[in-house]
Order: sequence, then C-alpha cells, then structure tokens
Amino acid sequence: MSEDEELLIDRDDYLAHGVHIGTKAQHNDMEDYIFHVKKNQLAVINLEDTDVQIRKAAEKLAEYEPEDILVIGRKDEAKNAIDEFSKATGVKTVIGRFMPGSFTNPESENFTEPEIIVVTDPETDAQAIREAAQTNKEVISIADSENKLDDIDLAIPANNKSEKSIGMVYYLLAREMLEAKGMELKKDKDLFTPEIEREEDEEE
Repeated sequence: MSEDEELLIDRDDYLAHGVHIGTKAQHNDMEDYIFHVKKNQLAVINLEDTDVQIRKAAEKLAEYEPEDILVIGRKDEAKNAIDEFSKATGVKTVIGRFMPGSFTNPESENFTEPEIIVVTDPETDAQAIREAAQTNKEVISIADSENKLDDIDLAIPANNKSEKSIGMVYYLLAREMLEAKGMELKKDKDLFTPEIEREEDEEE
C-alpha cells in the first residue's frame, strides 16, 4: 500500500483544500509538524502528521458522549464547518464569541461543563483554552505553524485560516469519530467546505 492510500483522504484533496499551507511565522511548539519552509517563508505542514493527529483526535472524541463534547470557533471561516460537524455528530458548539466565565462561573447564563473541548484556533479561542485549563478539561485544537500549544492536550497541525482547510479537518474528524463509534457519516465533504462547491459552480 502506498503512502497516499494510507492517508484518510487522497493527498490531492488535502492539497486542494490548502490544509498544508502554514504561515510566515513559525512557533517552536509547531516545529515537529513543519515539513519545510518555502523560499517565500511560508511554512509547509507535514500532511502525514495532520493525518495521524486527526485519527488520534477522532479516537479520543469517540470515547465521550456527544453532549460532553464542546466545539468552539470564533472566526467566521470556522462557522459552517463547526455547524456541519455538530449536525453530523450531535456535539454542542460555541460559534462566535466565547463568553468569559462559561467554564468557571456557575452563575453565568452561559455556564457549561463539557468534559472535552475542540477549538479551531489557539489564538482566537484563547479564552476557552485558559478556562479549560483552569477546570481540568481536555483540549484538542487545530493548530497552524504560528500557534503555541500551551494547555493543548492534542494538536491537529493544519491551516486554520482557510474555510476550505478548516472544513476538511472537521469533515475527516466527524467521519473518523463516527466510524470509531460504529456509525457512518452521511454528509458529503462539500457540505463542510462550501467554498469548493462555489468555485466549481462558477466554472460551469
């Protein structure tokens, strides 16, 4: 079996969705996940590592009941993917701003007590990560080449700036999580990455 066949999805699909495209900034925490840095200083993320970490994250999430999982994403590029992930798996979500005190203040109207959280970006979702650490919740995070991994238990190295890339990661995470539970994802990946569909429509 070739390397490509062992991946969760064809390498070309990963590349088409820009999952491998890092940033011009690279944090030491992400050094092991960076394949190389191009002449234009953009980091290239190792897709084998991305693939392995998606598998690990899916196996971990499959250990929990959906209502004990909270998926968080403040940036606009994550909203559709998280919404589709929730519809497919039944997990809870916070899309948009994470309100301070949601994990730490029982008096808050937003108070919730998940057992594990998934965040889309360690920078924009930093408040949730801090509160998760204070309340001993496990944290899985998509992490780009520039991100630090403080208080993150499992990182999925991937481009977390692009709607297409985020959508692909959440699609694979949903598919593998459900498979680990003996279930099947009935949604097509294009639902997670509508930008791809729009581009195809424009070409027709």
